[in-house]
Formats: sequence, structure tokens, C-alpha cells
Amino acid sequence: MKGKIILSLDTKVELLFLSEEDLIEAGALNMEHCVEVIDEMFRILGEGDYLLGGPAENDHGVRIWFPKEKRSKNMPVAGPDRRFMALASYLGGSYNIAGEKWYGSNVENSKKGLPRSILTISLNDVETGQPISYMSGNLISAMRTGAVPGVATKYLASDQAKTVAIIGAGVISWSSIRAILLSRKELKKVNVFDIQKERAEDFCDKLMKEFNVEAVAYDSMDNALNNADLINIATSGPVQPEVKEEQLKDGAVLMISGGAKISDDLLLNNRIVFDNWEMHRSTADDWVKWEYLQSNIEGIRKDLFYGIGGQTYRLIKENKLNESDLTNLGDIVTQKKIGRSNDKEKIIFFAGGMATEDIAWAYTLYKAACDKNIGQKLKLWDKPHWS
Repeated sequence: MKGKIILSLDTKVELLFLSEEDLIEAGALNMEHCVEVIDEMFRILGEGDYLLGGPAENDHGVRIWFPKEKRSKNMPVAGPDRRFMALASYLGGSYNIAGEKWYGSNVENSKKGLPRSILTISLNDVETGQPISYMSGNLISAMRTGAVPGVATKYLASDQAKTVAIIGAGVISWSSIRAILLSRKELKKVNVFDIQKERAEDFCDKLMKEFNVEAVAYDSMDNALNNADLINIATSGPVQPEVKEEQLKDGAVLMISGGAKISDDLLLNNRIVFDNWEMHRSTADDWVKWEYLQSNIEGIRKDLFYGIGGQTYRLIKENKLNESDLTNLGDIVTQKKIGRSNDKEKIIFFAGGMATEDIAWAYTLYKAACDKNIGQKLKLWDKPHWS
């Protein structure tokens, strides 16, 4: 027809694949930058410009639970941290991106020279839904996990803080202490405890080579906690560290991103800050409803199994703790609530990990990779066969 304008549509879809080596080249190990990104992510969360999965918009993720006994020839059975899991989210602000972290986990991997968990991350355009990148996720996940206590240190630590205690000398603790020391450069000493003393000693050696701090490996957790202004617990496995009220000095911040047993009075008598309480509550609500857990998982305290915030959840259900007394870190970052009221206040900070953290750091690295022409383009199609 005369005068009709025909639009030429580009229907080709490509995505950028980024290997672990590509991500390192793009800056994945730059912890100072990662802390800045996660700090900004918490600001966006404080403004409510985000979505996690599920109808409540705050689900941690969707997990495949394996049964205790085989139901078919090849179906896996339950074991320590034996799972597959997907964490999906949308993050607004300057990111305006959707994405997902997917992983499988098995403690037996160490016998094969593999990490316990093997992760991948995908990023999608918000308007079309098309994938823009698919990348290795282990370094991204470890870095963003460590960056969170770094941000918490920035907003919650006392100005008088000088000593950090690290409980568990694994990868996440290494990521965490780097973020903590970069966030509070006045810190001068690091106490390290691990059930394997040689791991703690190696951890200290690495730390002193990278930072101008005194690092000491201790034979007991009690000694490591002594006089610590900041305590970071990032442990996994069947043995969970126990922390009591009397072990924390005035003004201390206890940061937990792994399994730990905490005395009720420690929670009832002090301030509690969460990375995102709504996510912890949503997760615990769901798990309470699942009869599957009661029939298939044995020998696990429910309040611990409900997630890192499970004990807080239990105390609220028992009417011993008011939900309104809890604080989200995002509300502190956006100055809706204060961080620390005085130098003697004890604060317990819980971090359960959010997909928004993964995609914030992943998208930052994706943009850096595009700028530096790093990675491999993969074609989905030139033109969709069906549309």
C-alpha cells in the first residue's frame, strides 16, 4: 500500500557467556568495588524497588529436596547440603535487571576436587525477557556474600572497634574479612578460629600478606571471641558454633551468615538487624507449612532449619519478641532508621543471602566485560522459528 511504513525488526538474540577467568579479568575480585555495589543494592532494597520470588515477593529461592530413600534407580537421596536451588529476583534503580542464580550442592564434591556448590547466573532484559548473559557464579556468589558483612560493618560497627573475630576459616570468611577490613580501615587485629587449626593458621598468613593487621589463630572459639568488637560467623556443616550473651563485649556486632546456635537471651536483650527480614519470615512461614520436613528430615532443630533467622522467627511466634523491633539494613542505608545508637549497644546482624546481591554484582561485571570486550557471544537464534 502506498505510504505504508514497514518496520524492519532485528529478531536476532545473542547473549554473552562469561567464564570464571573472564569474570576475574572484568574485576570480579575487586572487593572494594563489590562492597560499593552491595551498599547501593541495600539502598534500592530500602526504597522497595526490588522483587524476590514467590507470591510474597520475598522468597529466598526454590529448592529441590531429596528423599531419605531412593524412589527410583537414579534419584539422589538426602545428604549434607545435598540440593539444587534457584534464586530469582528483579533489582530496580540504575540496574533495572532480572536474573537467577542456579546451583547444585554436594559435600562429596571435595573428593572430586570440586567446590561444594557449583553455580551459574543468568541475566535477562526486563522488557523482552531475553537472556543477555550467562556466567559462572561461584566467585560472584562468594564475593557478594562477603561484601554484605562489609556493608554491615560500615553502618553498625562502633567507632571504637579495633578487633575482629572470624569463626570458620573458609572461602566465605576470607571474602568477608576482606570486605570488613576495607570498610573499616581502623581495625588492627583479627582473631581466627576454625575446628581445623592449620586452616586458621593459613588464613592468618594470607591475611597478614594482604593487610597491615595482626592475625592470630586460636585453639578455642572462646579465646577468639575474647574482646572482639566485630564477630563474623560463616560456617557450614553439622557442627554449629554456639554464642552466648556473656561472650559479647559491650558495643560488639555479631554478624551471622552461616549456621550458628545463639542463646535466646542474646536475641531478647539486644538489637537485631536483618539483611531482609521479610525474606526470612517468608521462608520460615513456608517451611512451617511443609509436612514433608517433619516426615523426611530428622534430628534437626526446627528453629535452625527454618533458616538463619529461624530462632528469631520462633521467638516472635512465642510472643517473646516483637516483629516491629527488628530492623532491615536497607532502612539504615536509606536513613529511615539509625544504625547504632551508642558505643555500648550490642547488635546481632543476620544475612541469609539474596538473589538481588548476585545480579547486582553480576550485572556490574557484565557491563565491565562489554566495555572491555571480554567474553564469548552465543547465538540463540537469528530469527525465531516460531513467534
